[in-house]
Amino acid sequence: MRYLSRMTVLVAASGALLFASPAFAQTQANTQPAPASKGKDPNRVICEKVEDTGSRVASAKICMTAQQWEEKRRADREYLEDAQQRSIEPNSG
Repeated sequence: MRYLSRMTVLVAASGALLFASPAFAQTQANTQPAPASKGKDPNRVICEKVEDTGSRVASAKICMTAQQWEEKRRADREYLEDAQQRSIEPNSG
């Protein structure tokens, strides 16, 4: 039962990311930090203001380390590429 509940939450969160990714990427384009380079500390904290989708006023301040931002960008990119690939594959039904 717990497994089903966790999977439901995971699926809902993934769906939310899928629909929010284009808008999120669009608002982050101006504030997105450069990828962590060899000379910079991957543990430095970077805060970004992220606007809520569908609102001109509401926003959230998200703080993560440079390494976490890089991992989030990689995971978002992989998820989006996977979703796009699945959308162009022919149905097997």
